[in-house]
Amino acid sequence: MTRADPPVAVVTGGSRGLGQHIVESFLAQGYRVSTSSRTQTDFTSQMLQDHPDRFHWTEVDLEQGDAAKSLVRSVVARFGRIDVLVNNAGYLHQELLLTTPRRQVDSLVAVNLVAPILVAQACARAMTVSGGGRILNVSSINAVRGHRGVSVYSAAKAGLDGFTRSLARELGPMNILVNSVVPGYFDSDMTSGVTPENRTRIERRTPLRRLGTVQEVVAVVDFLASPAASFITGQTLVIDGGLTC
Repeated sequence: MTRADPPVAVVTGGSRGLGQHIVESFLAQGYRVSTSSRTQTDFTSQMLQDHPDRFHWTEVDLEQGDAAKSLVRSVVARFGRIDVLVNNAGYLHQELLLTTPRRQVDSLVAVNLVAPILVAQACARAMTVSGGGRILNVSSINAVRGHRGVSVYSAAKAGLDGFTRSLARELGPMNILVNSVVPGYFDSDMTSGVTPENRTRIERRTPLRRLGTVQEVVAVVDFLASPAASFITGQTLVIDGGLTC
């Protein structure tokens, strides 16, 4: 990376939570960053003010048909290329399968599996033009270990891990590396509602006896996007303090 040609990172779902921290880290490293979300937030508004030349935000609903293509077109039009994609957008809905309506199943699969596939496809096409890149898919420990009430979400995230391995085979000859990261329980908006009793139970089952931090997850994303990870592809890196070992 040089000051004249900083790399370009696309982070879906970068307006809050883990995605927000990934965006902040990339900006701090000198990247040009594009993120997308369904609505503007205070964070994205502030980043547009603080980094007008290096930050780009697009209003996108990834459940819509051509949203992925539109997103990538807007990024390439703004920055000219794409070097890193972090497929972070997704959501968790907890409900027993027996009572889950079809529309909820469709939505979970659309956002957590189909959308990342389509965004990766569109970004990979742009990456081939510029000589390579990195695709990082954010998965979940629910793809590794079964938990009650998240069967559809688990299936979508497990599919994303399988997609990662197969796509790494396809894109390796084009110098595009594809990996997935699997965050365990870490302090975030998604775990803010965990009761003290459940938190204690999770910590007791975790060999390191604590929840992770968002910075520990971001550090793995930063590593996989960096030159230091130039011989790593098709892998799923679990960041859970040993919970699933």
